[in-house]
Amino acid sequence: MSSETSPQSPNAKPRVAVVFGGRSSEHAISVVTAGAVLRAIDRTRYDVLPIGITTDGRWALTADDPERMAIAERALPSVEQIAEPGTGDVVLPVAPGRREVVYSEAGSVPKDLGDVDVVFPMLHGPYGEDGTLQGLLELAGVPYVGSGVLASAVGMDKEYMKRVFTSFGLPVGPYLVVRPREWEADRAGALARITDFAGEHGWPLFVKPARAGSSMGISRITAAADLPAAVEEARRHDPKIIVESLLRGREIECGVLEFEDGPRASLPAEIPPVSSHDFYDFEAKYIDSADGIVPAPLTAEETSRVQALAVRAFEAASCEGLVRADFFLQENGEFVINEINTMPGFTPISMFPRMWEASGVSYPELVDHLIQTALRRATGLR
Repeated sequence: MSSETSPQSPNAKPRVAVVFGGRSSEHAISVVTAGAVLRAIDRTRYDVLPIGITTDGRWALTADDPERMAIAERALPSVEQIAEPGTGDVVLPVAPGRREVVYSEAGSVPKDLGDVDVVFPMLHGPYGEDGTLQGLLELAGVPYVGSGVLASAVGMDKEYMKRVFTSFGLPVGPYLVVRPREWEADRAGALARITDFAGEHGWPLFVKPARAGSSMGISRITAAADLPAAVEEARRHDPKIIVESLLRGREIECGVLEFEDGPRASLPAEIPPVSSHDFYDFEAKYIDSADGIVPAPLTAEETSRVQALAVRAFEAASCEGLVRADFFLQENGEFVINEINTMPGFTPISMFPRMWEASGVSYPELVDHLIQTALRRATGLR
């Protein structure tokens, strides 16, 4: 697998393709995140090529216009709104050593848009954050920001994430998985199994898509009668669901960045209870701007402990580049890891950049660090 860089003139700036949007239910948040990154990239150091993936999977050239990529008056943006006129498609290289991006339109000669040195994949959810895009870029030999195929897949699938953490001795909370075949073949049996789980661990329960983020499709339920609707809501986003018991405690998050000498953790943040929402759901995160506390009001010992756990989670899942690790600090003083996010949000109110800013790394410096880390890293087995 080739990892050579494309020939450049001595004064050429690295070209960054910012890829965003996608087919998942997190399409809009990906657009918002990419807008913030486009706004922060230092144009004196990098050339930038924005590429949007529409909700039906078409790769399109888009306007380099971050202002049109923000949430405005509670309305969510989309790639379709900012795609350049025309029906052509953007095509990435699929052969090692070739990094030119081509624009192809029916009835016209394909247009070479030039080489790309690194991809910044600002995709959230399936079909982008889950290892699929990472696999394409590995085949092409193009460097990219963030984790590789395995870590991206593990970070997307909450079941296997927890299995990996357990195997490395990291503490996780009680959970139950309902696979598509079980639900389709024996719905009553699956509901009974969830009810038995509640009998063992107590109500309320959280019913979630196993492979989604941004709190999409999650329901907090307090009685068995609410289960069927909650399962169906989760299955709108993913046919496999995961059920988790309530972990009573403080919600603590911690960022991890890869440096040349290894991963380091940021100062942690705390997500306080949101009185207007049942839990830290999509609207609380992105619409109503629930405030996290940065840094979290923890003791020095607690801070050190959660930072060490975050780095252990990063290493356990073979992550690269960056991760946000989410924990619960229980009443007994022990931390339980809830999940990791291999491509956390970069919106202006997102916790990952806020935690690193409190740790001395500004937003533009964070974006630059991620790009430089990706440019140094070879593709292929490593």
